[in-house]
Amino acid sequence: MVQSKEGLFGQYPRLVWIDCHHPVVSLGLACVLEDEARVHLGKEPPEEEPSLVIFSVGRAEGLLEGVRRIQKKSQGVLILVFGLYLDLSLARAALRAGARGFIHAGMMPQQITRAVQIAIEGQIVAPRQLLEYLISNEDVVDLNILSARQREILDLVHDGLTNAQIAKKLFLTESTIKQHLRSAYKALGVRNRTEAVKLIRNGD
Repeated sequence: MVQSKEGLFGQYPRLVWIDCHHPVVSLGLACVLEDEARVHLGKEPPEEEPSLVIFSVGRAEGLLEGVRRIQKKSQGVLILVFGLYLDLSLARAALRAGARGFIHAGMMPQQITRAVQIAIEGQIVAPRQLLEYLISNEDVVDLNILSARQREILDLVHDGLTNAQIAKKLFLTESTIKQHLRSAYKALGVRNRTEAVKLIRNGD
């Protein structure tokens, strides 16, 4: 899929890794980008370090794990989360998980291409409606972004247990509990257990 002509991403086409479990969607994205970038399809990363990854996910649950899996395989790579429709909750979760933006199947091909270009240039890609959504839902969070273990630990924090008590109850080390909490705080966009408990109360 390498093109010899100069595209939107420079004379030497950038490599875009498309990680999507819907074959038709993968092929559609590849067709949209093939004139402007080299495209690699599949769950496993290409041999060459990609400039950007388009990661498809149906819902916020599992998003954080998916983003981290990609970051582990390609450290420092830019990630755009792809949804099947304009899901503002998923868009917010994508940004909180560390992605550079959110795109969806309802966008025109030239909008997808432009979004990829903007992300590669280092800017955030987000739907225009997201700001209004964030303002009206600033205290509500989709807790599905958390892993099952993170949610379990935060529920115990919500119940008033200390890290040591949680560790004893779950047969884990206190250090492991702290690691899970740090990851959960980052995913939720909070700084401490007090803010996390507040979000859990509102989310439930």
